[in-house]
Amino acid sequence: MRAIVVRHYKTLLNTSDRILGWGDAPRADGWRDDLDFVLDVLRDNAVSIDAIYCSDLERARQTAMCYARCYGIHLVRDSSALNEVNYGLLYRKSKKWVSANIAQHKKDPDFVYPGGESFSQMQKRSVAYIDSLTGLHSQQTILVVVHAGVIRGLVSHYMNLVYSANLKQKVSHRYIGDFRFENGAFTGYSELGKPSGFARDGLIATPVPPVPLPGRCAGGTLDIPDLTV
Repeated sequence: MRAIVVRHYKTLLNTSDRILGWGDAPRADGWRDDLDFVLDVLRDNAVSIDAIYCSDLERARQTAMCYARCYGIHLVRDSSALNEVNYGLLYRKSKKWVSANIAQHKKDPDFVYPGGESFSQMQKRSVAYIDSLTGLHSQQTILVVVHAGVIRGLVSHYMNLVYSANLKQKVSHRYIGDFRFENGAFTGYSELGKPSGFARDGLIATPVPPVPLPGRCAGGTLDIPDLTV
């Protein structure tokens, strides 16, 4: 399986540096430019898509539906297993306030946010979901629309990086992660879009040569409406 992992469109809370988590917010100006960038890169690399998955948060579902219309795919499969970390009571809080008042924020992956969950819990559910797809799409390419936190968790897990040291890695709305699997096992990773902090800071080199790791081991479906974008 080849999993092309991208981030959702930019929201107003993203641009104002506020916590989103399981909440949502309207699209920010220029949101479509990021999606067009991703589409252009995928087309330039002759990437065809067989199925689309996303979190069940609105910003990810709407982004996935935009891509689905461009690829002529009539069904998007969404799952809460791919949701961003649940920040609970911190929704809409300023990121500066959170950093100043919660010492464990993006330092301790096992810290459970008030009314929410921990990064480790989020990583466990999202990794398990991706692993579960390898048997369904063993010879196919899927597009997965998720969140910055989920992407950090996936890269840290599959590349065997220390999670606590990578909770703050930059992930652009123009990020395109290319994850490869064979027989249920992760075999390689590269980045096709704007480099993440993982690549830019030299923690990993891309493309990553095949590094077989043990494979580890689902959600609703969403009909595509006629979405005006």
